[in-house]
Amino acid sequence: MDSQLKKGLLEGCVLAAIRDEESYGYKIIGQLSPFIEISESTLYPILKRLEASKLVNTRNRLYNGRLRKYYSITEKGKVRLREFCRDMDQIMEIYRFLRRG
Repeated sequence: MDSQLKKGLLEGCVLAAIRDEESYGYKIIGQLSPFIEISESTLYPILKRLEASKLVNTRNRLYNGRLRKYYSITEKGKVRLREFCRDMDQIMEIYRFLRRG
């Protein structure tokens, strides 16, 4: 798969994983694993980019004696996720055209 297409796809998937409630890295990987393969070394740079773009917020919370970073989607992130879904609708139309033959 084209690396730029995969990058955008993964970012959309991460935003979708946290659209309803905040989550942390390991849980996000678990949510996505039935659909797409993603490792911690792939996820955390994506989360950093999303945070730098103001698409997600972070907060630290103590869990079992250590700090865990939680991620939540921002309003800007929700807009980006809607845009991503519209883009995917267009890609699915192209896919259906390609598969016709």
